Amino acid sequence: MPKAPGLPQTFDLLIKGATLVNHAGERPADIGIKDGRIAAIGALPSATAAETLDATGLHVLPGVIDTQVHFREPGLEHKEDLHTGSRSAVLGGVTAVFEMPNTKPATVSAEALADKVTRGRGRMYCDFAFFVGATRDNVEDLPRLEKLPGAAGVKVFMGSSTGDLLVDDEPTLSRILALIQRRASFHAEDEARLRERAALRREGEPESHSEWRDPEAALAATAKLMRLATAAGKRVHVLHVSSAAEMQLLALHKDVASVEVTTQHLTFAAPEIYRELGTKAQMNPPLRDASHRDVLWWGLSQGVVDVLGSDHAPHTLEEKAGSYPASPSGMPGVQTLVPIMLDHVAKGRLSLARFVDLTSAGPQRLFGIAGKGRIAVGYDADLTIVDLNAERVIDEDWVGSKCGWTPFAGRKVKGWPVGTIVRGGKAMWEGELGTPSGEPVRFGEALPPKTIA
Repeated sequence: MPKAPGLPQTFDLLIKGATLVNHAGERPADIGIKDGRIAAIGALPSATAAETLDATGLHVLPGVIDTQVHFREPGLEHKEDLHTGSRSAVLGGVTAVFEMPNTKPATVSAEALADKVTRGRGRMYCDFAFFVGATRDNVEDLPRLEKLPGAAGVKVFMGSSTGDLLVDDEPTLSRILALIQRRASFHAEDEARLRERAALRREGEPESHSEWRDPEAALAATAKLMRLATAAGKRVHVLHVSSAAEMQLLALHKDVASVEVTTQHLTFAAPEIYRELGTKAQMNPPLRDASHRDVLWWGLSQGVVDVLGSDHAPHTLEEKAGSYPASPSGMPGVQTLVPIMLDHVAKGRLSLARFVDLTSAGPQRLFGIAGKGRIAVGYDADLTIVDLNAERVIDEDWVGSKCGWTPFAGRKVKGWPVGTIVRGGKAMWEGELGTPSGEPVRFGEALPPKTIA
């Protein structure tokens, strides 16, 4: 392997003996890290370092980025906060998260965004960015808000979910798309149809949640979004795609639309999951039957799906124990994204390279993340280190989220996160946490100007 002149041979952290999974393929390599960034890749037999990690038998992946989490702070800290949510993330091998705006107050202003960034620094174990929620009142401000430090972009709720952010009328949606420059993310369920079908909810029967928020509600909103985005010539990101017809429609609109699926929608199926978990299985959009799940996997195998998200949306066990439909929608997932998907890799449902594309290269490509998303010299030293042969049973004692539960409890998986490296620091190693040192994710479309000396 060629050696560039001037590369350092003394590092802050040296990872030895691993199998590197990267844009260049899969191969044995050492990784030298200095000043929070990757400084050298390859055989480094004479290198020295302040700390050396023996990663023999392990695979080193680009740091996993979860682009949809709800960490509930401010205002709902009894369920989760930025510290505990990020703790859960790094225990599961996730190095960066994009957090959603439906907090109290909602993240709809520069002040609210800056407050979240301040709260995250020094308290979060992983790096972070925060979506700005679109409302009918802040549309004209969105071009400025979407480019502020720490902003992941704009999030639009076309259907009501947890919180009071809702934009469902076409004139406002069209105005949003006309004004913004970055790729906006959309929760696509048709609010009018949800209102019309609300009577289908049956007291004490959470399985009726999937009947109420039916596939047509998702398809109608997604079809409207495709029409508006195409007319505006803007890029949009459709979150947690859950239905077959949606996936087939989105396959025809890849010029404007990117696609997220969640671990839950790829793994669970209704109505069985409601019999197993009751209201713990309640989420928006809902879990659907296996025929829809099969088409989600088709979309993933055909390249229609761009990223995986967890839609980590914790509620307390007490809240979840409420009788449907008074029970809240949402379930934790940031900590289980990596082990559940590695188990799918072990079962042959996707390749390890495809997993990397969905969780690091994909987020970087869609959102224009600066310095993350691949293992390359000069990039942030964000690494997810996994043991593909480890077999574990997911146990709620392992859960780092404040909510204290997971819908995957008791599930045996093959493939486990061993280490989470964030900008060269050990955020987690063999289940032990490091020091919270999270910083805002930077974006190429919003980098501040620098003075070159």
